[in-house]
Formats: sequence, structure tokens, C-alpha cells
Amino acid sequence: MIGIIGGSGLYEIEGVVVTEKKKISTPFGVPSDSYIVGKFAGRNIIFLARHGLKHAIPPHKINYKANLWGLKQLGVRRVISVGAAGGISPGMRPGTIVVLDQIIDMTAGRDSTYYEGDEEVIHVDFTGPYCPELRKSVIAAGKKSDIKLLKKGTYICTNGPRLETKAEIRFFSGIGADVVGMTAMPEASLAREAEMCYAGIAVVTNYAAGMTRKRLTAREVVEVMHKTGKRISALLKETINLIPSERRCACRETLREAKI
Repeated sequence: MIGIIGGSGLYEIEGVVVTEKKKISTPFGVPSDSYIVGKFAGRNIIFLARHGLKHAIPPHKINYKANLWGLKQLGVRRVISVGAAGGISPGMRPGTIVVLDQIIDMTAGRDSTYYEGDEEVIHVDFTGPYCPELRKSVIAAGKKSDIKLLKKGTYICTNGPRLETKAEIRFFSGIGADVVGMTAMPEASLAREAEMCYAGIAVVTNYAAGMTRKRLTAREVVEVMHKTGKRISALLKETINLIPSERRCACRETLREAKI
């Protein structure tokens, strides 16, 4: 079972045959919306709209713990996350698709771990926040389907919901960020704690603040996501075809050496 989490502007995936919708609760509360269960590229998938299908949940209010746990509860062990991002580095133009390999976390106050220290302390290895096996499948899918991808990029995650200042983007650029968004954390680290494989695909929907003289708007984010929708669907379809049936990465046994 493969899970797909869709961000701003991605509320459905072309080609998915929906079989049912499941509204569930978890020990950590209620997920963003119903899970859409279906068939895609001949395999079982579960789709979740990160902000809800009506985009009613801002990034800092998303119940990331419930979202990931709900997927695991339904049998998902691999998650592909798709999200909008602002371009910082040269070449990060609107419409660019990036297969992320690193994260800088600038969030604060988010419920970011399943282990609060009541019974045991957990320190998961997060050297590489994205599953190498899953990343390899996405990159190979881009090549096979002739979809241009950037094979790596560092995502800096801010709290939101406001957009960033020009000075902040200048600072983020100086510390190595390529794109900026508001939802990769704690989603990625929670997936690691849940021993799920996790890959991040960022769609650059706009230049970040101060990179051009143009004023930033939320509308352009959704518009660019819609324009790239067919490419994303084709990329996901080919990725699912290429994902190995058996997990051989370290994600499946993260907790083995993480307990104190």
C-alpha cells in the first residue's frame, strides 16, 4: 500500500480509480480529511489532501501526527509527499519539479514527535530525511517518462501561514536552502519515527520573496500546481510502477537503535 499526500492545489490525482473513502480517527486525533482509497498504475494507493479537500487547514494547524498515523493504520508503509514551494536558488523557476534530499526546519510549536518521553526517549537518525530507495524510484520515473526533474534540493520549512520577508529569504539562501515551504516538517520526521519510507516532491510555484519585484499571491500557487498536475500524475504513476515490492532501506527499522 502506497500513500500519497497532496499539498496546496493538489486535491486529486488524474488516473486514480477511487474504490472508497475512509474517515477514521487515530490515537492522535482526526486527520485532515477522509482517506481516498483506490487503484493507480495497478497498485493500491491511499491519497490524503494535507490541508483537507476544501483547503480549510493552514500549515501550522495540520494534525501531522494523525495524518501519518492514519496512513500507517490503513497499511501504508511508503509515503510520497507532493507540495508547493517558493524558489530560492537559481534555476528554481515556477513549474520546476524537485526531488528533495534535505530539510532545514525553522518551525516552532508544532506537535512533532510520537514519543513525548513519558515512557521512553527516542532519537531517530535524520541524517538523510528522505528515503533513498523511494527517491531513487522517483528519479528513475522522471527519466523513464521524460519529465524533467531536479534530482536534489534543500527544503527550508517555515511556520506560516504568512509568506516570508525578503530578508528571511536572503538569510535562507545563505544557509543553503533551495526552496521554501510550510509543510515538510514535522511530516518527514514523523514518517521516520513511524518507520515509513518518505519521499518529498516539491513543485516550485513562485519565486520566493524578494527574488523578483513581483508581489506574491496565493492564487499563483494554485494556478501553477494545476498547470503541473498532468506531469505530477504521470510522474507518480511511473514511480509507483518502479517501487520495489520489498523494502530494503533502513527506514523499516529506524527505532531499533533509536531508543535510550
